[in-house]
Amino acid sequence: MARGRQGNGRHGGGGNAQTLRNYWTRGEGATKIRWGTPGDFNRCVRHLSKYMGARAKGYCALRHKAATGMWTSQHAKALRGGAKRR
Repeated sequence: MARGRQGNGRHGGGGNAQTLRNYWTRGEGATKIRWGTPGDFNRCVRHLSKYMGARAKGYCALRHKAATGMWTSQHAKALRGGAKRR
């Protein structure tokens, strides 16, 4: 690997991207978001929008899946007890 470059997390280097994923999924950022509780996705978007803009929604959806094991729509349905929203 070229000097001064860090890996992307897929090839053993870790790098900043993996550090951020860990922070928002399991670290102090995850504590701020409180994954698995009502409003977790919206809290994530609110925290990350200032850094990522509109891309925060997609990133938060991925972090939600990694943190809870469910996509946001699955989680919302589970919180409602499987009932459809009216």
